[in-house]
Amino acid sequence: MKKIIISAFVALFAAVSLVQAQKDVTTFLGIPVDGYKPEMIQKLKAKGFTNSAADKDILVGEFNGAKVNIHIVTNNNKVCRIMVADVNKSNETDIKIRFNNLCRQFQNNKKYISGSLSTSDWTIPEKEIISHELLLHKKRYEAAFFQLPANLDSTALAKEMQDVLLTKYTAELSNVTEEERTDMIKTILSSIFDKFSKKSVWFMISELYGQYSVTMFYDNEYNRANGEDL
Repeated sequence: MKKIIISAFVALFAAVSLVQAQKDVTTFLGIPVDGYKPEMIQKLKAKGFTNSAADKDILVGEFNGAKVNIHIVTNNNKVCRIMVADVNKSNETDIKIRFNNLCRQFQNNKKYISGSLSTSDWTIPEKEIISHELLLHKKRYEAAFFQLPANLDSTALAKEMQDVLLTKYTAELSNVTEEERTDMIKTILSSIFDKFSKKSVWFMISELYGQYSVTMFYDNEYNRANGEDL
């Protein structure tokens, strides 16, 4: 079983042509989440965002159909995160619809791969009471995805996986149990997630005084603090 997994790893990553990781960072509206803050502000202004009247370091505008505030986070003066926060608050019903719609939009976008083995892990069930879960169970509503390299999309990745797992290793897989086969696929998918983990895009529901909003994070993990200043 272990030999099959190792062989599948080698075949899969040999088949998928990836750009150099250090050059392939998370993008927001096509802009690399990198460089210095003043440059990022100018690039975002070129996309139509404007300075907030309350804070010149915050930009306002429209993103994916919603009015948002854009916050630029830096580490050692390098941009490491773009935070996109809803301006308008929603009630519980509307935020559930908005959150689930975002999940579907990311799942259907070929530029992303889900950070979960099951896409249903993120969506909120229709009958779930968000306020109840937040108050009593401290539940955190969030969903995580990874941006794929520019020369690869989720359809191509899925095809490569199918070719490796179902075509090249059909005979070997026929000799393992269903549980072993499932564990193998999970192991390979986990390795794929690790491969793209530096390009994290995730979002969560925020709550304040019974009103809800979505906050999104486009992270460049290469620029995030990793203990180097300790």
